[in-house]
Amino acid sequence: MAGTAAIGRAPLRIATWNINSVRLRLPLLTDLVAALEPDVLCLQETKCPDELFPHEGVAALGFEHRLVRGMKGYNGVAILSKRPLLMRAEDPDWCGKGDCRHLGASIDAPGGPIELHNFYIPAGGDIPDREKNPKFGHKLDFVAEGTAWSAARPAKRAIMVGDLNIAPLEHDVWSHRQLLDVVSHTPVEVAALTAWQQAGGWHDALRHFVPSDQKLYTWWSYRAADWRASDRGRRLDHIWVSPDLAGALTRHAVFKDARGWTKASDHVPVMVEIAP
Repeated sequence: MAGTAAIGRAPLRIATWNINSVRLRLPLLTDLVAALEPDVLCLQETKCPDELFPHEGVAALGFEHRLVRGMKGYNGVAILSKRPLLMRAEDPDWCGKGDCRHLGASIDAPGGPIELHNFYIPAGGDIPDREKNPKFGHKLDFVAEGTAWSAARPAKRAIMVGDLNIAPLEHDVWSHRQLLDVVSHTPVEVAALTAWQQAGGWHDALRHFVPSDQKLYTWWSYRAADWRASDRGRRLDHIWVSPDLAGALTRHAVFKDARGWTKASDHVPVMVEIAP
């Protein structure tokens, strides 16, 4: 293992992936680590209670430090790190549901600790109407709470990642016109997520590298007979950084090939490298 000083001088690579069951797809983490070499990996939809999390298999990949918050069958988030982590204890219980959709941590980094937040925002069901669909209401309430939380504590030396389940920009979806009434790209969701981003002063780290007039996707539906040929994707997975870290971004990766893996998740890993 490299010495502490060597690690301290190296750039920090942070990846995020909706793994859609950590126990089912544990073998795929080997391929992800080989391709992206992340220092920190944030997972969503681990679908695993804490006592059954596969710590041994994850540790074998070099992630000595691990924080998990999971439940049986659905939701769940985890932060896996090669650098020391400290869990944040003061973060909210979003919408009072205790449904394992957020982990906050402090991570060792050059220049001082970095605050890291891993989110899994509710998908919101199929009907974009709060009255007809309580799941959609839950999604909007969650984002509203996140907005108020960020407004009260503007981001500083902070990174927010996760499956935010909203594609906010026109070229974050395969067809802006056809998806305007589809949950994840409706105007009310886009406005809500944009308000959250602005409230904290967050900088969109993926769009830092890929201009907003270029298509950028991280999710392709299981329903597509040939997902690569149709390429009807959406950018649901995001990495935001505080303004003081925006200038330290050095590169990014959207690991599209992961969507073609056997037993793939419908999301692909994304990563940024930062020299804080």
